[in-house]
Parts: sequence; C-alpha cells; structure tokens
Amino acid sequence: MRLTLSTYHSPLGDILLVTDNDGALRALDFADYEQRLRRLLRLHYGTYQLDPAPARATIVAALDAYFAGDLDALASIRVATGGTPFQREVWAALRRIPVGRTTTYGELAAELGRSGASRAVGLANGSNPIAIVVPCHRVIGRDGALTGYAGGLQRKRWLLEHERQYSARLSVDRPTAARQDAPVLL
Repeated sequence: MRLTLSTYHSPLGDILLVTDNDGALRALDFADYEQRLRRLLRLHYGTYQLDPAPARATIVAALDAYFAGDLDALASIRVATGGTPFQREVWAALRRIPVGRTTTYGELAAELGRSGASRAVGLANGSNPIAIVVPCHRVIGRDGALTGYAGGLQRKRWLLEHERQYSARLSVDRPTAARQDAPVLL
C-alpha cells in the first residue's frame, strides 16, 4: 500500500499525517511518536510505503479551524483505516462523543451494547491510529481521572481544555456535525 506522509505544525507540536491516494486520512500522530505510528501502519496494512508529500489542503484547513476554536471542523475530515471490525466500531463511536464532553471506557462499552467489555474498548481506544480526529482523548477513567493517552497526558489535558473552552460557546444540547454524520471508517 502506498501512502503519503506530511507534517502539520500544531500548538501541541508537529503532527504526522498519513493519507491514501483518495485523500482519506489513514493516520495522525505526534512526530515524537513516529515509531508508534509506523507500528500501527504495519499492524493495519502489513507492507506499506510512505512517500513524502505536502499535506492535503482540506485536512490542513480543518485542523487549522479546530485549533482556532471551530470544534466541528474535524467532522469534515474523511478517515479510513484498517483494524478489526470491533476496533472500527469503537473508533466510530469515538467520533460520536460530543466535543467538550468526556465518557468512560465502561460507558462507551455499554453504548456499543457490550457492557462487560470496557477493557476491550480500552485496548481498541489505545490502538486508534487517527488521534484528535478520532477523539480517543475524550475517554477518561471511571473515577474521572485522565488515563493513558498515546500522545502523552499533557496533550490529552490540553485537548480537553481546548474543547471545553470553545464548546462553552455552543449550545449544550446541539449535536456537533461529527455526532450527526460521523464518517464511516472504511
């Protein structure tokens, strides 16, 4: 599989973007976690080739808007990934978590109709190859504590605070675009 690799400069540090020939985002991770990104690509696709390329304008525009406070902007990014059917089910559910809100692994498992599967949900969450856009940072521990985040807890804390700050401007009951039409993970 041939994929393109580009770098996006964010307030949280450089972010690596991996896209396919159709322009779908296949992976997003922080540059200081490049080995994790490559490991997940191997797990999902086996053999792959990364060719350097400029970042897709639509993805850059959506990320710019998100970091500027337009929290609904990420819903416009088309994503595609490998993974098991269960992982893709969990990742799709992550896109339905409203911005500015959090959920627990147990609540997410219950939403998926798998009440006893909070550990499996946690493992799928930790294997998410598309950070921020597939918002695994919105999942916290049962006691409300911030739990592991592949990009580091300081980034998880920053993302949650960023979303809380800007979501206060949105109506609490208004669903986000991502919640209404979360793109299907291919």
